[in-house]
Amino acid sequence: MTQNPHVAAVVVTYNRLEKLKKGLAAIRASSVRPQTILLVDNDSTDGTGDYLRSIAGDEDVHVLSLPKNVGGAGGFAAGLRRAYELGADFFWIMDDDCYPEPDALERLLDEHRAVEEHVHDRVPFACSVVKFVDGQLCEMNEAVTTWDWPRYLVQGLNSVKVRECTFVSVLLPRWTVEEHGLPLAEYFIWYDDKEFTKRLSGRTRPGIQVLDSYVVHDMGDNKGVNYGQITAQNVWKFKYGARNQSSYRWHYEGKLSWITYVKTVVGKMRRGGVPRSLQLQMVRQLLAGIRFNPQPQFPQRPAKAPSAG
Repeated sequence: MTQNPHVAAVVVTYNRLEKLKKGLAAIRASSVRPQTILLVDNDSTDGTGDYLRSIAGDEDVHVLSLPKNVGGAGGFAAGLRRAYELGADFFWIMDDDCYPEPDALERLLDEHRAVEEHVHDRVPFACSVVKFVDGQLCEMNEAVTTWDWPRYLVQGLNSVKVRECTFVSVLLPRWTVEEHGLPLAEYFIWYDDKEFTKRLSGRTRPGIQVLDSYVVHDMGDNKGVNYGQITAQNVWKFKYGARNQSSYRWHYEGKLSWITYVKTVVGKMRRGGVPRSLQLQMVRQLLAGIRFNPQPQFPQRPAKAPSAG
């Protein structure tokens, strides 16, 4: 890897134009600025397309306009594929409502390099600490640590070991998608980030969370996923999450993990007083996960330029 790697920021957006503008400004204010900012538009209908066309000529911007909304999972898969084709060494991925602090990327790059030198091995990802707009920890985006999470910290580094994280400021080296494929576009939303980072850490080694790399996630409410709060308005999202996590657990963690998850979902719905009609929809998706098992797609290697003469 070069001392000045080509970093492509990959931002997926859908109908959040003002937040996208704020996030873009934050990325451009980075102390180490990504050479490419790849903006993936999920067929927005709020004027985002017009705005992206107006900045498409900017030297640092690359716009990928998708013909239909394929969800966050499909957007990140398409964005990473395009960033790989552009030849980037690192992919820095985030939602459109993520606002990195000025040194967030610099800290990720520096610590990722330091840990690789320390362990004499490749590290599959480095993620930031995610705060809510009020400065508190963002409940939706807590990275999941390993049993020996402080190991690098007590050895003088500034990160902890994690086995999974969300797509809200995570840095991926190029080899991760080359060797292990893209996120599962078929997931549409929810759990695509967890599946992908668990795939990487399970097949290689744990990733890291860099303790002085901060971003703000400007989501509506600072709440995690709670199956006891399913309503007719939000059940569509929970259905994707239930199917996707059910699929992962059944196919990659075994029947006991799957049964434990199903019991947890059903128990929380009952205790939360979720209407029985919605509970039935969720149970159907939990069962659908048994047959639902998409496989990773791989980006094509860029064609080599013909040799002179």
